[in-house]
Amino acid sequence: MSSLEEELVKPFTKNIAENKKVIEKIFSKNIDVIKRDFSFDENKNIPAVVFYTDGLVNTQVIESTIKALTIYEGKQNSDELTIDQIKKNVLRNSSVEVIYNYEKAIDGILVGDTVLLIDGYNRGFLLSTRGWDARSVDEPQTEQVVRGPRDGFTENIRTNTALLRRRIRDPLLYVESMQVGKKSKTDINIVYLEGTVKEGLVEEVKERLRKIKIDAVLESGYIEELIKDSPRSPFTTMQSTERPDKVAASILEGRVAIFVDNTPFVLLVPSYFWEFFQASDDYYSGFLAGSFFRSIRYIAFMISLTLPSIYVMLISFHHEMIPTELALSIASGREVIPFPVLIEALLMEIVFELMREAGLRMPKPVGQAVSIVGSLVIGQAAVQAGIVSPFMVILVALTGIASFAIPNYSASFSIRLIRFPLLIASGTLGLLGFSAVFTILAVHALSIRSFGEPYLAPATPFQPTDQKDIVFRFPWWKMDKQPKLAEGSEKREGQKLMPKPPEQNPDTTQDSKSNGNGQANGGSTNESH
Repeated sequence: MSSLEEELVKPFTKNIAENKKVIEKIFSKNIDVIKRDFSFDENKNIPAVVFYTDGLVNTQVIESTIKALTIYEGKQNSDELTIDQIKKNVLRNSSVEVIYNYEKAIDGILVGDTVLLIDGYNRGFLLSTRGWDARSVDEPQTEQVVRGPRDGFTENIRTNTALLRRRIRDPLLYVESMQVGKKSKTDINIVYLEGTVKEGLVEEVKERLRKIKIDAVLESGYIEELIKDSPRSPFTTMQSTERPDKVAASILEGRVAIFVDNTPFVLLVPSYFWEFFQASDDYYSGFLAGSFFRSIRYIAFMISLTLPSIYVMLISFHHEMIPTELALSIASGREVIPFPVLIEALLMEIVFELMREAGLRMPKPVGQAVSIVGSLVIGQAAVQAGIVSPFMVILVALTGIASFAIPNYSASFSIRLIRFPLLIASGTLGLLGFSAVFTILAVHALSIRSFGEPYLAPATPFQPTDQKDIVFRFPWWKMDKQPKLAEGSEKREGQKLMPKPPEQNPDTTQDSKSNGNGQANGGSTNESH
């Protein structure tokens, strides 16, 4: 144990000068840690001091607390105030915790709380005074919708849990806290709905988080990589989102949300393969429109994953599978191309990824112009120079557009990774290589799990009641049962969801026909109510 660690575990003494000396020694090279000396009790003038970190606190709360302590008028001949009396009767405007050693004081100062020490007491007070600047709630940048809420998570973990509380006003919504990171001590909140979450899932999440041994956690991506199943798999088995409505919907289905401080991205577990193709618009639009656009995303997924591989496979090995006129057109476009079709495809894919990465890293106004103009200029120049064929430019552009249609960035990135081995296998072994790699990927997806749940569920193992929200979205009145993941009742809360036409009383209908002034149902009489 180092000398600093030995110092931290020591308890406070009744001598305020000794307590101040220890804290000042620890923060001797930190100019942002402020010390304020003053006198407690206007009659007795007892020395007191507060320590806090400038920029992490609400100074108005500190000033009001110091003022209350300074002007406090204790009786001249009264006995010494106890710790509990000071906490209850003097420190009325602050959330107060009594602390016993330097370690708790140091941790509090570093997170934005204020430490109060009073001479003659071997206890201190930790005042909740956090009040740093934070980004306001704004529209999510990575998951935009046409119709739906416009608020997104921020870097403040308490703001994020508040956005969730606005949507789920249930006392069974539990928010549990823990810290991860030896040096960063990052706050992490585990959020779930008791009675709906599957038994054992919350404990599994907690156990994986407890096993993390790392110096610092700066973003939720650290947590995702350390606790997810199959970390070497190209498939992502955890979903991240910055949309509060998506988190609320997942929790209502029995999932667990992991909030990490200093990041707007929340992790959802367990996650299934099919969820990465679902967008919030699917549920805010009609079921026909939602089902149509979701099916378009599945088509985009297959195009993005397999189109370049199928083209290279057919051109290299299976010309007979191409219609004659199309084959002649492709051959005429490739007459001057000096590279095999596989090298041509790899070259274009790499160039496209370079332009996409450059457009992402550059400032937005410049990045969009560079990516669009660069694609047009490079593609046209490459065709005119005889480096690539027009068909290859069309295929790569179509593949890139299809990858943008996938609403989840992590899933899109996984597809971009898988595309290259599938392309190489198709260009070297033809249909055999394509089938072999595709089969390996399918078997691998069938074998992996996400926090104990099969990754391809509910398709396999097949669950008939959960098929209403995979490829197509059924109407709300058809989705009247909770998913199998949820431990709650099978039926969703509330009455039958299917709308029914208003029932008409035959006698009333007859009266309505006989009365032409529109007041057959009682007009303005009380009976109509």
